Amino acid sequence: MNTTEPRGSATPARAARFGGDLVVESLAALGADSVIGLPGQHALGLFDALGRGPLRYLGLRVENNAGFAADGFARTAGTVAPLLLSTGPGALTSLAALQEAAAASVPVLAISSQIPSAGLGGRRRGYLHELVDQRASFRDVVKSVHTPRTASQIPSAIAAAWESALTVPYGPVWVEIPQDVLLAPTDVPPVRELRAEPRPVPPRAELVAEAAALLAAAERPVILAGGGVVRAGAADQLRELAELLRAPVACTFGGKGAFPWEHPLSLQSWLEDRHTTELLEDADVLLVVGSGLGELSSNYHTFAPRGRIVQIEADAGKLESNHPAFGIHADAALALAALCRAVPERPADGRAEAASVDLLKRVRERLDSQGLEKERQVLAAVRDALPDDAPAYFDMTILGYWAWSAWDARRPGAMQSAQGAGGLGYAYPAALGAAWAQTAHPAGPAPRPVLAVSGDGGAMYSLAELATARQHDLPVTWLIVDDGGYGILRAYMADSFGAATGTELTRPDFVRLAESFGVPACSTTPERLRDDLAAALATPGPSVVVLPTVLRMFAPTHLDG
Repeated sequence: MNTTEPRGSATPARAARFGGDLVVESLAALGADSVIGLPGQHALGLFDALGRGPLRYLGLRVENNAGFAADGFARTAGTVAPLLLSTGPGALTSLAALQEAAAASVPVLAISSQIPSAGLGGRRRGYLHELVDQRASFRDVVKSVHTPRTASQIPSAIAAAWESALTVPYGPVWVEIPQDVLLAPTDVPPVRELRAEPRPVPPRAELVAEAAALLAAAERPVILAGGGVVRAGAADQLRELAELLRAPVACTFGGKGAFPWEHPLSLQSWLEDRHTTELLEDADVLLVVGSGLGELSSNYHTFAPRGRIVQIEADAGKLESNHPAFGIHADAALALAALCRAVPERPADGRAEAASVDLLKRVRERLDSQGLEKERQVLAAVRDALPDDAPAYFDMTILGYWAWSAWDARRPGAMQSAQGAGGLGYAYPAALGAAWAQTAHPAGPAPRPVLAVSGDGGAMYSLAELATARQHDLPVTWLIVDDGGYGILRAYMADSFGAATGTELTRPDFVRLAESFGVPACSTTPERLRDDLAAALATPGPSVVVLPTVLRMFAPTHLDG
């Protein structure tokens, strides 16, 4: 009688694993420590695996808010934010958030379920949540779409998506997996190691040499620093180059914090001011780094340069898309470092510093003439109350528009807003994601407070997430400026048509509503705002501060020159 054991019989039996486990294992192998999202019927196999795996989970109440939270997480953590969604309505509800991530170059990896494989291919078998081509809804928004249709394809698809999200220009990516693939048992070995190697975009040497020659020969060089400088971590290289060239530096709204606000060469961020536009136009060589010179960065396309533009841009689609330029397709950090090595140091003669001082004096005089004391007081109170190392997230609201121009971010990336795509409801869920990113290491230092600023209209998009904040005890203080409606749209319509329609809103009592979620809240005034907000920010966990007031924007440039 043959008593030899069959080959392999000594191998311990593995616990049952499914397609969903491969997703969780793949994310962990790529370095993820947590995921953000909310479950749905077709995604239950994914969430079942999540419960067995090592990843932390932040659950939001609405898919679009989950997308904004992933955006805030990625901006704070500086890496990919996995976002888990269900099929059809759940997936589609995230589109506005993914559009913001795409416009602002934020690496969000969205993983969605899909109807069972038997219903794919346009067969219209009547599955719940069925779309003829779910992928088509996302192709115009995300960088890339990945569609594993068997369990064995999942690790490679997720690694490719991760690499795509982190290849400059950063951006959101989409992975969808059928329900039956997530639920099916698999004998694919556990995923221990995956490689995702984002490709660098170095500048070509001959382009750097020519750009350096142009800048060295310029009499009035000026630098405009965009969000690409912040994303590339290139603030040090930017400062070094500005000081070598003695070139004044303005930051776009997405580039807040890329250059020190009070530096002698700082023009700050007054891009909606005609004096700033004129200074940029008068440069004989304008170095634009990490900006496509879009609508907001060009003072609503009124910018008309008279000199030469040198543009460094990692997104080839934005390179020379609005103005002819000497274009360098490159990562901002690599290109700026190369220019620092190539340009000679210019002797200091004080002209650039004087130009900066004169510009900021003109901006102050312009504001002084418009009776905007309350608006400036409110923004100053918020800045004074917020610790220097705490990030602020602004919604599309009048105080947020003020912050674009007037907020001193004090470090790169410390102010974020939805100005990429301009959707309402961004600030609070994004701030929750940013706070969640700080909790990755419980044994580390106490998390910094995070500030979210919304108007009452934008706040109505995100009220459900007060439950998320309370459930996870996230240190986010939410400042809601309650002006009775869509304040900026009210102003736009009144200015353009003489009256506003559809802008007035019935609102809840925000203080009592927050308290019903167990979130401490108070109502304040412009005079008490600094102290009330500072106290809220210093209190552990979530809080809400409501400021009932009507704010005005500074006058458009075409009204006062």
